[in-house]
Amino acid sequence: MERTGPSRAPWRASSGTATGARGWMWREGLLVLTGLMVLADLYLVFMWVPTDATLGIVQRIFYFHVPLAWVAFLAFFLVFLGSVIHLVRGSRRWDRLAQSAAEVGVLFTTLVLVTGAIWARPVWGVWWTWDPRLTTTLILWFIYAGYLMVRAYSPSPAQGARYAAALGIVGFVDVPIVYFSVQWWRAIHPAPVVGPASEPGSLAPAMLITLVFSLVTFTLFFVVLLKERLALKATEEALGEARELARRSTTDTRSSR
Repeated sequence: MERTGPSRAPWRASSGTATGARGWMWREGLLVLTGLMVLADLYLVFMWVPTDATLGIVQRIFYFHVPLAWVAFLAFFLVFLGSVIHLVRGSRRWDRLAQSAAEVGVLFTTLVLVTGAIWARPVWGVWWTWDPRLTTTLILWFIYAGYLMVRAYSPSPAQGARYAAALGIVGFVDVPIVYFSVQWWRAIHPAPVVGPASEPGSLAPAMLITLVFSLVTFTLFFVVLLKERLALKATEEALGEARELARRSTTDTRSSR
């Protein structure tokens, strides 16, 4: 009687199941951690940090406005990086990252403009003014909204990816322009309080702690959104390939008849 060894198929199945379970647990853990940090951030912003003596309660939007801008800059850096690697290597994975980051970046830039207008109305007396910082931020929004439109309306996905990659690389030039605009031109927008252009001690300790916590929280929130969009993008591409395969199979069947 022939002796048979243990089958490898169950081992592979259990390994894949274990990997999927670990991935699910990691994803759920990240969502829970992000949710807890958001709740803690809201407590710090509205309950713990002192009210600004000059601007009053409206200053609290600063703890959302600045992190939103930081995350938008981070998203567009990933667009820049993914676009460069896609053009050099032709990598669909990096192109997928660039497109997903652009979508999330446009969302956060929209929120930057909205929160900025909410802050400007009681402080400056207007919803909008053509300040250098505001103007360059609006230009940034148009650049990456254009990036998404190029991808959506190109004759083919491959051509759209190449054209959009070029726009994503060139458009990133506007990111440092937005940041340094208040130093380069006369502006009424407040000077930066974080980053290389900020002055030491520009924020009280409690305000700095709250801002840093908000920056970390929004960065984690960005990671969650980006991962979800990447997963959705991969599913969309797989579904598109399956539909194309089914269409070709139907066409071949009809031709054979």
